[in-house]
Amino acid sequence: MEVKYESKITEVGAMAPQFLENNSSFILMNDGLHPNLSDMVVRHLPSELKADIVEGDILKVGRTEMQIIKVGEDVNKNFREEGHCTVVVNSEGTMPGQIIVKAAIVPRLRIDNEITFYSK
Repeated sequence: MEVKYESKITEVGAMAPQFLENNSSFILMNDGLHPNLSDMVVRHLPSELKADIVEGDILKVGRTEMQIIKVGEDVNKNFREEGHCTVVVNSEGTMPGQIIVKAAIVPRLRIDNEITFYSK
């Protein structure tokens, strides 16, 4: 297992759980950036992305593991700069900043949950 990124959720915006329920997605962003988006995003401690996120990798949020099906062309750049991407769960997505994942269950977005990207 190669860990590519590890962090911890510091804040869950008031609208983030509803966004996940209604749109099958959530937005990750480094803590402290773009305060105007606080209600919509899941903030996490900034960390280093050690290797590109690619199709076939695993995203783990808390106890939920999700297989990465597709990585938009802007994901790795945006994630390195701002810890920012949109994670689309069990749905379709076409935007360049999105990661499409398949999961048996939808992740719980909770403060102090670990976020880990890794390859098997």
